[in-house]
Amino acid sequence: YEISCVTGVQTCALPILQADYVVVGSGAVGMAFADIILTESDASVLIIDRYAKPGGHWNVAYPFVELHQPAAFYGVSSKELSGGRLEQGGLNDGLGELATGAQVSAYFDDVMRHQFLPTGRVQYYPSCDYQGDGQFESKISGERFSVTANKKLVDCTHLNTEVPSTHVPNFSVAGDVRFMPLNDLPKVSEAPAGYVVIGAGKTGIDACLWLLGNGVDPDTITWIVSRDAWLLDRRNTQIADEFFFETMGSYANQMESLAEAESPDALFEKLEETGYFVRIHPDVKPSMFHAATISRPEIEELRRIKKVIRLGRVKSLGRDQIVLDKGVVPTSPEIIHVDCSASALANIGIKTIFTGKTITPQMVRPYQPVFSAAFIAHVELSYVDDDTKNRFCAPVPLPNHDTDFLRFTAVSLANQYQWNTKPALRAWIAGNRLDGPSKLLQGLKPDDAEKMQVVKRIQESVPRAAANLQRLLQQVS
Repeated sequence: YEISCVTGVQTCALPILQADYVVVGSGAVGMAFADIILTESDASVLIIDRYAKPGGHWNVAYPFVELHQPAAFYGVSSKELSGGRLEQGGLNDGLGELATGAQVSAYFDDVMRHQFLPTGRVQYYPSCDYQGDGQFESKISGERFSVTANKKLVDCTHLNTEVPSTHVPNFSVAGDVRFMPLNDLPKVSEAPAGYVVIGAGKTGIDACLWLLGNGVDPDTITWIVSRDAWLLDRRNTQIADEFFFETMGSYANQMESLAEAESPDALFEKLEETGYFVRIHPDVKPSMFHAATISRPEIEELRRIKKVIRLGRVKSLGRDQIVLDKGVVPTSPEIIHVDCSASALANIGIKTIFTGKTITPQMVRPYQPVFSAAFIAHVELSYVDDDTKNRFCAPVPLPNHDTDFLRFTAVSLANQYQWNTKPALRAWIAGNRLDGPSKLLQGLKPDDAEKMQVVKRIQESVPRAAANLQRLLQQVS
């Protein structure tokens, strides 16, 4: 079908497309959502994306990027990303494999080409900009399209990931300063006098680890840390059976800490004491939490860097000096400045997920965007009215400050309570491969007293944790 439109003095015809679900964005969230729609229904899906290949921000990620979590429970529900291998050697030794960016990109491309498109129910429009109101345009040919969602428009752009290569820094940079995103680090062809890494988040950590791993003297690295962060010990995120006590024990520790803490400060102290939280520098109290994971060997490696600047954010980067909120530090044209200041998620606001003809996927469980997207798709197919769907899918607010940990944990526990009221939802979660903890519980035998004791600790502490969370939240509101 075609409709007529007028552009200047020319009349053109826009092709009219339609599908049951129009998904804007073929990143991890969009792919995980579409996967459930295709496997659990006979609905048709039309996917629009600005990149030439599926995978979202993985298309422009830095060359040495890796997943933060084990690859075994990332991706789409219907296809394993890794073989569940444990890494041998390196800073992640003995832990679940962390897929590289190249592996993740190839995985999503494979899912699109060999699973989605062969169904005959998927239309895929890469390299296209969605312009709203059912209109999108090819960035390659300039062709414009009109699209109708017979059931729902799925806006997967709300959780857009901001990456260094496309990030515009919020500070000025003098023209003769050697300045680059960490994407360009592997292109350095001659060793500089030193490096300045700007950013304390996961990209800043990755930049420092990459430099150290390539033999850079830690004394030549200056790390600008505007805020120190609480981090998650990656050992506690494993889903292989041999890590039962680390993963489930950590969750039990978390719930007991939440149940017993008398103040937010006391809570964070307890969470660190029990090993749920870790930090790079033990003498500095963190004020940030972005839910990044790290291994203990990575922490030890990062502690080799002694020039850590804590003078707030960078305001300007000049030829001879760096101006920060609380002071000035010297620099020189012989030093490479590495921009790691991009926030992982550019938009931390929340929206109602189900609103009429629109679905806006967000996290409904902390740390798990792809599980959340798959779960939202399942809820969409399983229930009729938006009120019911939203009751099961309250958006978990994304963390920034340390106390945001309280807010998103409270929403997460409330969601889990709602899910537990529906045996069918509990069964779906237990059978979905993106739900890592369920794998650890499925093989649990009642006569395994030690493991059952961990489960009992969780069961007894969750209600108390949920109640005490409300008291803790009143102290930070």
